[in-house]
Amino acid sequence: MKTVYLDNNATTKVAPEVIKEMLPYFDELYGNPSSIHSFGGYVGKKLSEAREKVASLIGAETDEVIFTSCGTESDNTAILSALAVNATPGKQHIVTSSVEHLAIKGLCERLTGKGYRITFLDVDGDGNLDMDQYKKSLADDTAVVSLMWANNETGVIFPVEQAARLAHERGIIFHTDAVQAVGKIPINMKSNTINMLSISGHKLHAPKGIGVLYVRRGTRFSSLMTGGHQERGLRSGTENTASIIGLGKACELAVENIEKENAYVKRLRDKLENGIQKRIPGLRINGENALRLPNTSNTSFQFVEGESILLLMDQLGICASSGSACTSGSSDPSHVLRAMGIPYNLAAGSIRFSLSVYNTDEEIDFVIEKLPPIVERLRNISPSWKTSSMRANA
Repeated sequence: MKTVYLDNNATTKVAPEVIKEMLPYFDELYGNPSSIHSFGGYVGKKLSEAREKVASLIGAETDEVIFTSCGTESDNTAILSALAVNATPGKQHIVTSSVEHLAIKGLCERLTGKGYRITFLDVDGDGNLDMDQYKKSLADDTAVVSLMWANNETGVIFPVEQAARLAHERGIIFHTDAVQAVGKIPINMKSNTINMLSISGHKLHAPKGIGVLYVRRGTRFSSLMTGGHQERGLRSGTENTASIIGLGKACELAVENIEKENAYVKRLRDKLENGIQKRIPGLRINGENALRLPNTSNTSFQFVEGESILLLMDQLGICASSGSACTSGSSDPSHVLRAMGIPYNLAAGSIRFSLSVYNTDEEIDFVIEKLPPIVERLRNISPSWKTSSMRANA
């Protein structure tokens, strides 16, 4: 059975070119890049080249790129660093949104128990950030703002560059979780005032277990990891050499594929949405009227459990999700959809399709063919759908 993989916001296929680039550093070139001998020094040079490729993708300087283990580490480091450099009783306010990834949301909730005041900004029914509320939330005691560049569940893009300018005017550190945005939409750090930005390698066809924290020159920074001198002492720990080199290659490929992401992948996404909208009544494309990532579609099917749809699609080899992979297994509707005010009978039946450059028209045609009978089958055994249909026909 062929696998149709439409869960790329959870993780991506490691690009063949990335695997090829990484392989020598597991056996032939296994030296420690911090070693003084030439065997390790060669590896260190390759790490520097990878850093240049990451910087090139986001329009940064190489000394602004810090390698981490993942997006979660980068997010946590950014927030905790900002709090550490503002460690005064008068700077204990954090501004974030109600739809952040759990790497931010969970940390902020934990910090409330340590005396910090958190403002969780609202979003509207399309997932757009309430910018008026944001402007009013910035205060003299605000230590850091953290807003995601693009939502991992709906793909809705926040105006983070505008938000960063407003924070900058108040002398407030601004961080963005750009895990879903990097490699999918153009980003140039030279044209904005964002202080810190998080990247996760496995979201852009690099391996799992490698990430980046961008820290703008001049931003006060307090490291989370203490130990050796790696990453200029900003993130200690022996470098994940093969994965860093793989991430560099993935960033190089992302530069080459950015137009394909915004044309070919978007066309496939739109084809999927249009196809199922024509064939399935009672559905909603969440964030449809907002600016979205080109690869992401979050669709709610009224009076059907999303988990049931996923299980039946899985039997046909179709991979999708009901939201963030970090919340899989929960029977509760997504906190993102709840924040958007999506009714329970729609939110509980939500599926996130997330595409990549490796998807094909044939795969989308297959989903358009197979999904409507699945939804119809489930609705035929749904008392709520039967009641709703009876009312509509009355």
